[in-house]
Amino acid sequence: MKIGILLSRFPYPLEKGDKLRAFHQIKVLSKHHEIYLCAIHTNGYFNKEYLKELEPYCTKIEVIALSKFSIAINLLYSLLFTKLPLQVAYFYNRVAKKRIWSFFEKHSIDHLYCQLIRITEYVRSWNNCPKTIDYMDALSRGMERRIDKSPFYLKPFVKIETTRLKRYEHFIFPDFNFHTIITEQDRDLIIHGENERIQIVRNGVDQDFFRVEKREKAFDILFTGNMSYPPNVNGVEYLALEILPEVWKEKPDVTLKIVGATPSPKVQKLANNNIEVTGWVDDIRKYYNEARIFVAPMLIGTGLQNKLLEAMAMNLPCITTPLANNALKAKENESILIGNNKEEFKQHILLLLNNKDKAFEVAQKGFEFIKKQYNWESTSIPLLDILKNKTNGTKGFKRES
Repeated sequence: MKIGILLSRFPYPLEKGDKLRAFHQIKVLSKHHEIYLCAIHTNGYFNKEYLKELEPYCTKIEVIALSKFSIAINLLYSLLFTKLPLQVAYFYNRVAKKRIWSFFEKHSIDHLYCQLIRITEYVRSWNNCPKTIDYMDALSRGMERRIDKSPFYLKPFVKIETTRLKRYEHFIFPDFNFHTIITEQDRDLIIHGENERIQIVRNGVDQDFFRVEKREKAFDILFTGNMSYPPNVNGVEYLALEILPEVWKEKPDVTLKIVGATPSPKVQKLANNNIEVTGWVDDIRKYYNEARIFVAPMLIGTGLQNKLLEAMAMNLPCITTPLANNALKAKENESILIGNNKEEFKQHILLLLNNKDKAFEVAQKGFEFIKKQYNWESTSIPLLDILKNKTNGTKGFKRES
């Protein structure tokens, strides 16, 4: 089959969760289908070298760049005169829509797979073939969790965006034949009477890439991720400003490395003698191998934390919150440790740093859990079934003549 894939970002480099998911799903799908990839680009200059990373898996690739001026105009217009979520307005452009339709029509695709509601406005009225929307997670709930953490001058806009996202997630539902999402908890947050029809398609981890290498441990705690993403900023601030000061009272030499692209000013300010902020790194495996433990105290956000999948695949003992583990579903106190407050995080950190046998046990059971439950080949099976029409959609389909 010819599978058209529409993305809000080109899926390389792999510094964001949506890119990571799209990249590995494309690799798996390409073993069974022809892939016609169309991606929006909004960040100015596009490095054409990135195309080489996807060309082995795609029959054709189209990258459509949007100017900052057109984005700004669209955001202002949408805020004042429409009820579109700003996340949707940011990525939408009428000229781009014509190019997208032309690309998919030219290649007579058999199924259209769209990632994130950010790009659904382009294809809500597309009826040339069945189409699937990958919600990934409940963006509206993620936005809602940011309200209390936002500065006072942004709270009204965050509240407006939350309301718009909830409405939009609901109203686009019948425009698609099939629907996917990463976790059950996010599926339940999509406000629609038929949300149980949304298929769970989990993320995986590239277990050939994330392999343990014997290295001398160089620091104690690791936190990774896109460090301008608000849930990551919030989580690492909680770690650095509330949890670690309690740890330092008993173990003052404990060190933390914060590794990930585009660290925000808030994250950069956390750097001190015990905390290093690296920014983007070429090979994150080095840091997984050199860390003693991984701590992800996620308080806001939705979806499955890829950082936990990678850390556990690299045989690191991990500590996280109930919010993050609700999606992961690792066994508490066996393959992962759970902290409900800063005191519990402190105790877990000290336990793993002081007790090598316990750290080894948690790391080993976490590794076995990930190896069994989270590889891209197995997690992509439900998506392959959708494309083969082995699962029921939410509405009938009839190709236009």
